[in-house]
Amino acid sequence: MKYRKFTIEKGIWKRLAVLAIAILTCIILHTVSQVERHPLLENEGREFVTARVTQVLVDNQESGGVYIGDQTVQLELLSGAHKGTSVEAESSSAYLYGVHCTQGMKVVAIISESGGELVGSVYGFYREPVLLAMIALFLLTIVLIGGRRGLYSVIGLVFTFVCIFWFFLPMVYRGYSPVVAAIIVVIATTLVTMYLVGGFTVKATAAVIGTVMGVLVAGVFAYIFGKLAHVTGYNVSDIESLIYIQEQLDIQVGQLLFAGILIAALGAVMDVSMSIASTLQELHDKNPQLNARQLFHSGMTVGHDMMGTMSNTLILAFTGGSINTLVLFYAYAYSRLQVVNMFDIAIEIIQGVSASMGVVLTVPFVSLIGAWMIVHQANEAK
Repeated sequence: MKYRKFTIEKGIWKRLAVLAIAILTCIILHTVSQVERHPLLENEGREFVTARVTQVLVDNQESGGVYIGDQTVQLELLSGAHKGTSVEAESSSAYLYGVHCTQGMKVVAIISESGGELVGSVYGFYREPVLLAMIALFLLTIVLIGGRRGLYSVIGLVFTFVCIFWFFLPMVYRGYSPVVAAIIVVIATTLVTMYLVGGFTVKATAAVIGTVMGVLVAGVFAYIFGKLAHVTGYNVSDIESLIYIQEQLDIQVGQLLFAGILIAALGAVMDVSMSIASTLQELHDKNPQLNARQLFHSGMTVGHDMMGTMSNTLILAFTGGSINTLVLFYAYAYSRLQVVNMFDIAIEIIQGVSASMGVVLTVPFVSLIGAWMIVHQANEAK
């Protein structure tokens, strides 16, 4: 009983050590990420602010509920240099920009100063509180259902976003290789997340190794077949804007596609790795007589069921992101030869299949490594 208590306390202290390392890493990344960014578009004299619609001066609603043209509204500025000021603004009812304003609505406005007078236009609906509430509800649900493990998962998730926004993007901005930066993010995120959730255990170590190997396989697979299909990072839809940025900042645009594939594959591969490693550990704890070969076969059996579902998840995720494009192709009756050989479709196929390949090959990686490490540790303990 005392031994069990000591083990639990030791496990907690190890997780606290991982948490401390993660916090220290975040502080270092925040310090490193302090890069001076120069806007590529001239924004002097213009700012985005929150505002409240106090009055609709000119409405654009026609009979039948159709909106034509612009609205003229009176805004009370709630932030920015001119906070508290009332300004007249125009608001369009386009699908992507503007919003149909009603009295009392909170919006985001663009305010500029011209000839000593303020000129305003409505940029869009102020939706930040709703999005933040949605994220908070999601994280709270993880903690309530997952308990302490859920809390560790939330911390790992936060660390992942810190790595992306405080390390990956600044490194890309400074001209470093996006692929190398993505690999570092994959390794750092995997280490922190796995050891926070699984503790300093054999199963966590096996999951870490399997995750890194699976993600790297996905990246190599995407690179090879991208070369064979003559698809590069310069064939993406936003390439004109990216080329302009590359000319200004020396960003390595050609590697962004493959860096994105590495990061996109990380979540699913990490899930499969920890699931199989945990299963192997549980099987061995229940039946210590199992040898490495038997554990390996058990891991592969579990992995067979996971392959189909996780691969399906990735393919459906990439398909869902392109559903609008697919509907357009279907409606315009594009031929198979035309659709399959388009850059957009080729990129989606390479992304989806590469990530799925990483998931599939992670199963034997973790089954083999985890089985050997678990049995080896048990033999050493004896």
